[in-house]
Order: sequence, then C-alpha cells, then structure tokens
Amino acid sequence: MLIVGAGLSGIGAAVHLQQRCPGKRYALLEGRAALGGTWDVFRYPGIRSDSDMHTLGYGFQPWREAKALADGPSILNYLQRTAREHRVDRHIRYRHSVRRASWSSAEARWTLEVERADTGESVQLSCNFLSMCAGYYSHRHGFTPEWADRERFRGPIVHPQAWPEALEYRGKKVVVIGSGATAVTLVPALARGGAEVVMLQRSPSWVLSVPARDPIANALARVLPERMAYAATRFKNVRLQQLLYRTVRARPAWVKKLLLGRVQKALGPAYDVGTHFTPRYDPWDQRLCFVPDDDLFDALRSGNASVVTDRVERFTERGLQLVSGRELEADIVVTATGLELVVLGEVEVRVDGAVVDFADTWTYKGIMCSGVPNLVSTFGYVNASWTLRADLIAQWLCRLVTHMDRQGARIATPRLRPGDADMPARPWIEGFSPGYIQRSLHRFPKQGDREPWLNRQDYRHDQRALGTAPIADGVLAFE
Repeated sequence: MLIVGAGLSGIGAAVHLQQRCPGKRYALLEGRAALGGTWDVFRYPGIRSDSDMHTLGYGFQPWREAKALADGPSILNYLQRTAREHRVDRHIRYRHSVRRASWSSAEARWTLEVERADTGESVQLSCNFLSMCAGYYSHRHGFTPEWADRERFRGPIVHPQAWPEALEYRGKKVVVIGSGATAVTLVPALARGGAEVVMLQRSPSWVLSVPARDPIANALARVLPERMAYAATRFKNVRLQQLLYRTVRARPAWVKKLLLGRVQKALGPAYDVGTHFTPRYDPWDQRLCFVPDDDLFDALRSGNASVVTDRVERFTERGLQLVSGRELEADIVVTATGLELVVLGEVEVRVDGAVVDFADTWTYKGIMCSGVPNLVSTFGYVNASWTLRADLIAQWLCRLVTHMDRQGARIATPRLRPGDADMPARPWIEGFSPGYIQRSLHRFPKQGDREPWLNRQDYRHDQRALGTAPIADGVLAFE
C-alpha cells in the first residue's frame, strides 16, 4: 500500500495499518522535507489548533500536555513523537511529490509518477491499494482575492500559508484582512509581539471564548492511568462537540443571543458588538472561531488591536482604501483570506487510461468514488475534529483490506446499483457556507440521497457506517 501524505491523516493511517494488518507492506510519500502536513506548513505567529487535542489527537496516542487548544509546535512535536514511537518514520519517503496515479484493471495495480525533489528525477512506484491522505488544500499557495492596485503598496503583503521567517512586525502597523480562525489567531499574537494590529473584515465570524486548558482532563490525568484518562476525556469532548453542534442547529436564535452576550461582556457595554461580531449567517453555517482564554478580547481591550468592518476598494502606497472612503495605514498587510481547496492533493488520477473527473463521480460514504478502484481518500469533519473521521476511515480501510484477503479479491470498486441511476445530485458538503468550500465544491464528487452515496459529516452516523456496517454491502464490487 502507498499512503500519500505524512501529516495528521497519513501518520494515523500508517499506525492503524501496522496494528490491524501487520502483514502488509507500505510506504508514505511526502512531498515536503519533513512530516507534519499542516503543522509543518503553517508557521505564522500564534499558529494553534481550533479543536481540542483530546479529539484532534489520535485515539491510540494520548495527548500529554496541559493545554487542550495547543500551539502549532506542540502539535508538530506530538506528530513527530507518534511517528517515532510507532516506527512510522522509517517508512516515510520525503521530497516525493505524486503527480499522477494510473490504475490498470488488467494488473490490478496503481502506478504512481513521482517527482523527487532530492534528486530531481522522476520515478514510478506501484501498489495494489492507494490511501490518499494529502489533505484538502493546496500546499503551493493560499487563496488571495484580486484587489486593485496591489503593486502600489510599498510594504510586504503576506499570506499566512507562506509566512516569512524573518518578517519583523514589532512596532509596525499591521492590517490583517479576514475574520476566520487564522485571523482570530493572528491578531492577538501580533499584538503580543508589539505590533499595532487592525483586523479588517468584510463580515464578522461567530466567536466563542473557551479555556485553553481542560480542567477535567488535567484532573483525570493526575488520578488515572494515562490511557484511561485520555480515553475518558476524549469520550467527554466528543459528546460535548456533538451536543454543541446539535444545540446550535436546533436553537440558532438562542445560541446567537448567548454568543453575542458573552462577547459583549468580554468587551464591555460600549463596544459595538452588533457591527463587529454579529455575522449574517447562523452559527455553524461556518465553523465557530474559538478564542482561548479571551486572548482576542484582551488584545482589543488593551488598545493594541482593533476591528474594522468594511471592504477593500484598492491598495494605496500607504495602505488600504476602503469602500466607506476611510484609508487604513499599514506597514504590513496580511491576507488571512483562506485556502485553495483541491481534490486528492492535486494528483491527476487515471483509470485504465481515462482521466477521472471527480465532479462526475459519486462519493461512497465520503471516502471512495464510484468507478475508481482500490482508492480511499481521507477528509475529516468540518463540524468536529478532523482526526475523529480520519481514524474511522483508516480503521475502515483495514477492515476492507482484511475482507478482500479473506475473499481472495484483488479489486474493490464502488458501483451504482440500477436503482441509484436516478439519484438527485447534491453537493459533496451541504449546510456549510465558508467561501473556501463554496469556491471549490464544483470539483468534488457528488452525493446522492441514499446510503451509501452520502457524505453525512456526522460522527455518530460514521461510527456505524464505517465502524460496524458490513463491508460487503452490495455496492462495493469485488473482483
């Protein structure tokens, strides 16, 4: 088996394969020079998780630090430790970028064309099963809108995905364009670092202040064995995530009032929460932005940071001209404007010589695609911790491989049943409106209106669909 990507998903997939299918050989192909994926790519000040590490961490690898909302270096250290302790690091081939994957039904094998940045050569590798764990966004660049007169601005324009290591911002005026999780993380970090920061947002996001440390988790860790304490905290936090999400969906008006009340209390009665912290959408139509220990609100109260709700008309030599007519002066502009979503890590996929347009396929349980054999793709949750689903997918893949071995099958392909031909086509993800998702959905597989052609984004459902439901379901065709 070849696993593409040595980030959170790929390392987890490798450990599950070792534990559940110990006789299988595998390698991880990583395009970068180091493991870690997102947690090695992003180096901007304050980089951290917006999911607690008891659920963003693996089910098999306890999180040992006190902070539940952890910083990027701590998460990278956790991934490095996991790979080292489970000896996954021995199987990683760095600077191996997969450009094309071609399936041959006659040979029942994938052949991958790989560019090696370390030698400059192009090589071919083959496998009978392909696990795509390359993430959901382009590692080449983030998304930046087209703004007029960008070239006029005299200072640096920086995207958080390509943060310059030597960028000096202390004592500088910094405008951060955006209002999502990255902006909410950057603003207090830059303010603590001595910058004068403005968060310029076209529209606000829902924010919720939470403790950076989980007192129950830390108390359990003091009195219970490590794995028992971790499992108990993980169970608790999964249930709390599900409860929060379902409450928000069932009672959006009540939740809005609660969220706004907490922000108003944090910032004081005179702050214009209605303008700067009241989005146009319901909570969880986009992810909530978590603020650990009030750090964003502390930065705003200190006067080192402020929020401006307006739109960019154009760049000027000294900063930004806004639609309202106001000009924001800036020494540095940070475009925290999102990611570029890609399908299967931008790898070209061919089946028996024909290029696969994934927009023409149907998603099977959100992990395989109709007509594409022996390929499983990992995409986590948009409404919960990514790794909860990544773990389930890796476990399901091991169940599938074991089933195929027992049946003497070499090929597994999801195929539409005769009764599925008239399914209405629905977007791959529904009820989730961030721009980075909506810009790219047309490139992703469709989902239908019946099992197993659904991508539910529901952990409780997936525990059954991926954890216990029979592998042989009449849809997967085995040869």
